[in-house]
Amino acid sequence: IGKTWAACALIRMARGQGLRVEAVKPVVSDFDEANWAESDPGRLLTALGRHHAPAMLEAISPWRFRAPLAPPMAARLEGRSLDIDEIAAYCRDRIARTGADLVVVEGVGGVMSPLTETATGLDLTAALGAPSVLVGGSYLGAISHTLTALEVMRARRASSSTSTSCCSSPIPCIRPEKAMAPPVAIIVFDGMQSRRWAAPPTMSRSIIVTCA
Repeated sequence: IGKTWAACALIRMARGQGLRVEAVKPVVSDFDEANWAESDPGRLLTALGRHHAPAMLEAISPWRFRAPLAPPMAARLEGRSLDIDEIAAYCRDRIARTGADLVVVEGVGGVMSPLTETATGLDLTAALGAPSVLVGGSYLGAISHTLTALEVMRARRASSSTSTSCCSSPIPCIRPEKAMAPPVAIIVFDGMQSRRWAAPPTMSRSIIVTCA
């Protein structure tokens, strides 16, 4: 859908405003340790203006798995496991220790994607308690998926300050503000035509990027 693209755009926007920015993508699967320049962590490091050094990779994504599967399945194949409390604690520590003005935390998959054997991406979002940027698509059914994700987040009191629609076709994106209560800011990005992206109207010291 464009979750990593949105995270990188937010990082570049903040850096362009003179802010000090850090990023965390705590868990990543489908990761090749020998060729990761274009991986999600690699793209985040590029957006931060950092070298692709092993130490920087470890800091941004400490849980990395080879298989292109949901993290708990990929971890199981390697004889490893994931713990939501440990992941949330790592993210909180990174946010607390960094001197950055903004820390962008990119989640794994969608709001309800499995993060561990017993927890989803929503559990991490709720545990961190930071505002979220919810990234949606322009495919058939995307409005329903995005609104459903927003409702699930509201039910868990996980705040979403902005919904970003990443379009991949010349057909204009639909802006479903009237279906949302309370209102959520909508940012429409035409991926075929533009590389510009606008920031959320309000900024927290940390923000979570997830998708429907």
